[in-house]
Amino acid sequence: MNRENLRAVLTPIVLALAVVFGMMINHFIPTKGNDAATSNIFLPVNGSKMDVIINMIQHSYVDTVNTNELVEKAISMLLRDLDPHTVYIPAKDMQRANEGIVGNFGGIGVQFYQYLDTVLVVKVVPGGPSEKAGVQDGDRIIRVDDSLIAGKNMKSEKIMSMLRGEMGTDVKLTILRKGESQPLTKNVTRGSIPVKSIDVAYMLNDTTGYVKVRTFGMHTYGEFMRALANLSQKGMKKVIVDLRDNEGGVLPIAIQMINEFLKEGQLILYTQGQASPRSDFNANGKGNYKDLKLNVLINEFSASASEIFAGAIQDNDRGTIVGRRSFGKGLVQEQRMLPDGSALRLTVARYYIPSGRSIQKPYNEGKEKYYNDIYNRLKHGEFSQKDSIIFDEKLKFQTVGGRTVYGGGGVMPDIFVPADTTGASRYLAVLTEYQLLYDYTFDFMDRHRAKMKDLKDYKSIQKYLKQFDLVGDMADYAAKRGLKKDKKGIKDSYEILRVRLEAYIARHLIDDDGFYPILGEKDITIQKAIEE
Repeated sequence: MNRENLRAVLTPIVLALAVVFGMMINHFIPTKGNDAATSNIFLPVNGSKMDVIINMIQHSYVDTVNTNELVEKAISMLLRDLDPHTVYIPAKDMQRANEGIVGNFGGIGVQFYQYLDTVLVVKVVPGGPSEKAGVQDGDRIIRVDDSLIAGKNMKSEKIMSMLRGEMGTDVKLTILRKGESQPLTKNVTRGSIPVKSIDVAYMLNDTTGYVKVRTFGMHTYGEFMRALANLSQKGMKKVIVDLRDNEGGVLPIAIQMINEFLKEGQLILYTQGQASPRSDFNANGKGNYKDLKLNVLINEFSASASEIFAGAIQDNDRGTIVGRRSFGKGLVQEQRMLPDGSALRLTVARYYIPSGRSIQKPYNEGKEKYYNDIYNRLKHGEFSQKDSIIFDEKLKFQTVGGRTVYGGGGVMPDIFVPADTTGASRYLAVLTEYQLLYDYTFDFMDRHRAKMKDLKDYKSIQKYLKQFDLVGDMADYAAKRGLKKDKKGIKDSYEILRVRLEAYIARHLIDDDGFYPILGEKDITIQKAIEE
């Protein structure tokens, strides 16, 4: 082929390639409208695939998107198929999430209740900011700073957020007080408010002490030891530690408390996980109560550290466990902080109590079934009949003394106590559902607070209350609130109604030191532990 013919053939091809090449160059060179998008698509992005996708959405998506919200939702989806106790805590919720563990928060120092659409001060914390400012039990808070809260039907969480705040900051309360014709203004400086983890400690009889532990927080061991020392001075020869409804908390604190009852070298528990080698925790022999007779109360809402406590005592044959099967949480979480102040509570290992059994119940069939387990126990009769529980013979273990115990979900008590349904009635259920019993006690206190203010123990309160027909008076009050009297329901539930009303009134006056002892007189689990 001659030169002219070759030129004729190649010229169109070269021109076509030039056009294509020019189009490619135009696509890759940033323009005024697409420079950010193009540069981020083709430049390398450090991080995981998730980081790359978020980056693409942030810089190239057609509409404006809040990528922070996308990330928050993505985290929930990411954790969805893990165990039920690995949880993400947003930064805004961290303070509330840690209050029970840390043992304090910034606030004004009152317990309040929304009574008839009014915020009523149930109890002022002794020595707290509100007491110092002159706030009294029974006061109605109608304004917080310049915000009206009376008659607004606000949620308790909203009111709490208004009253709480950074320690050292001021809040102005406008209150109504019985006997005062005009509202009062109190300026309160927020302070450190302790979160109590021991509800009550008292002597059930001349030789038996009782300690109710609400949670395992950073200050629980100190509270626990002070309670035991005080009871010992009163002649305690046996102690009942009540862990019912205790959902757990800080494991090292629970270990310290268990250590008080075990001899040197006895195993308390061990932990183990895929990335966590076995770690044993043994008693050091320095406990002060190694020979004190011990009962531990548990129920279906005793979880985590509560189950470790009960399981360690049971497997070492150190004491008697009384009540119903515990929840079944045997997973170890570590709280790991994230850059924005949020945190991930990540499950890193399992607990194993001394016999070698895991107390963790199965969770491989989804979280819904996992949390419905308690309801299913009720439906299958486990709350009323021990024999309804089916044990897996493959999960049979031995205590130190050779007794047979079972793993697979919770701690089974040595002495089973069914749920107390004595005195149940529809009337009682409705009163409870609409909080009419508790509401009535506020009405009662408005009428009698001045005469009762000098009563300092629950027995003197009970003696004072004998002059009143509390149940009949309450039924009249409830009728005015719209609940028709039910003579049969009142008769069937009379004793429960009387005891609850006395307990609530005692709580108004002396807090849990009055509430729990009165309830305890009719608590069949406590009475069973005393008999044992």
